[in-house]
Amino acid sequence: MSGGSVAPGRAMALTYGLVVRQLVTRGRLFALAAVGVVMVIVAAAVGASDADGDPVERGVRLISDLGFTALVPIVALVFAAASLGDMREDGTLVYLWLRPMDRWPVVVGAWAAAVTVSLPLTVIPLLVSSIVVDAGGALVGATLLAAVVGTLVYSALFVLVGLLVKNAIVWGLAYVLLWEGLVAGFGTFAARLAIRGYTRSIITDRTGIDLDLGDLSLAAGVTVPLIVAVVAIAVSSIRLQSMEVA
Repeated sequence: MSGGSVAPGRAMALTYGLVVRQLVTRGRLFALAAVGVVMVIVAAAVGASDADGDPVERGVRLISDLGFTALVPIVALVFAAASLGDMREDGTLVYLWLRPMDRWPVVVGAWAAAVTVSLPLTVIPLLVSSIVVDAGGALVGATLLAAVVGTLVYSALFVLVGLLVKNAIVWGLAYVLLWEGLVAGFGTFAARLAIRGYTRSIITDRTGIDLDLGDLSLAAGVTVPLIVAVVAIAVSSIRLQSMEVA
């Protein structure tokens, strides 16, 4: 429905409030917070270790491998895929359709809700981990920037996945674990289709520690994911416009 009488800002706010209430459940929060706590514990152990090797490189690789291969994409997946996907599957999405509104503010509101819930569960444990791993101040700043960029773009991608397929968690995990975790290491083209390469590039640029896939400039590491996020939101809006909701 286009040309809706509900102003876009109002439509975003309505969607945002509805989706945040739907996403914030004790089970999700406790489970994902526990993952963050485990990461902090591992980082503290690595920081206190006197093992041979460069402690800065160990810390950077830990944050990159655990934080940006697992924590950030999985947290974003859980919340973003559910933001509109759960409402589509259980039929509650129809309640948004009772108000005459455009579809793109609905997508933006759902994405903003997923980001709002995901950011504390990614940024806080990653920042604490980057401090206790004792790898230097550069890693702290790099971790903050990469966590924010990663959460924004993964959330946009997984909102789209939630609208495209059922069992979005399964498909999202397949992308994170198989494509980003395995296939992306096989060639440059595959690496450019993995968000992990861009977050790693941010960390490499700020810390000077070379990481696999992290061979892009800081500008590319920030700009390309944000462009991808905008495109994913636009495609989600088109998808929502064409959907029949009953």
